[in-house]
Amino acid sequence: MTDCIFCKIINKEIPSYVIYEDEVVVAFLDISQVTPGHTLVLPKKHVPNIMEYDEELASDVFKRIPKIANAIKNSNPDIKGINILNNNGEVAFQSVFHSHIHIIPRYSEQDSFGLKWQTHEHTNDELLAITNSIAKQMEA
Repeated sequence: MTDCIFCKIINKEIPSYVIYEDEVVVAFLDISQVTPGHTLVLPKKHVPNIMEYDEELASDVFKRIPKIANAIKNSNPDIKGINILNNNGEVAFQSVFHSHIHIIPRYSEQDSFGLKWQTHEHTNDELLAITNSIAKQMEA
């Protein structure tokens, strides 16, 4: 895709700080480091989001995540944990519409990244209805 910034990075038209690359993925430092080592992993094939992956692409991309995450974690003894995130769609905070996975090293509970969400109580009937609706789609 000619106007995709990530495709331009893949094609070496825009410089980046690549930490890993092979025939399937490229992993590079996010230009906006949430914490030091914040890395994006993306398939070289242009797909807008995770819903566009086929089984082969999903397998090929996700089997590389542990290796990359371990390299990041082992690169700095101060890293205590790692968040792995994938945003899909504008409402989910996806800002570049070439699928990518964030690997965010965590140094402490006070570092510059946090996830906090509000939970909602549901009745058993509501949970069963949600379950059935999703399960029905799994059959499609």
